[in-house]
Amino acid sequence: MLCIPEHVALQLELETESMREVSMADGRNKNVPYVEPIRVSFGKRFSYVGALVLGDEVLLGAIPMEDMDLVVSPSRRELTPDPSSPNIPHTRVKFVSVD
Repeated sequence: MLCIPEHVALQLELETESMREVSMADGRNKNVPYVEPIRVSFGKRFSYVGALVLGDEVLLGAIPMEDMDLVVSPSRRELTPDPSSPNIPHTRVKFVSVD
């Protein structure tokens, strides 16, 4: 998921699509706004993703990173395009034939 602070949602004039219930790290549940899709980009790659309005900093989660085919290199502390598909994002899908 993508999480953005309230002040970012206000600056971007995003409309709330619905409310979502989230589980906090301390075990509490909280209802937070879920806003319309946002275009996020990294280099020449991009993704459209809805965002939870929550917290005090932007958090780019695994879903948009997977959609842009990005990988994390913990040792170099870098986020980069997947080296096996450097020119265009690659998506893995499963196909099931229904006869």
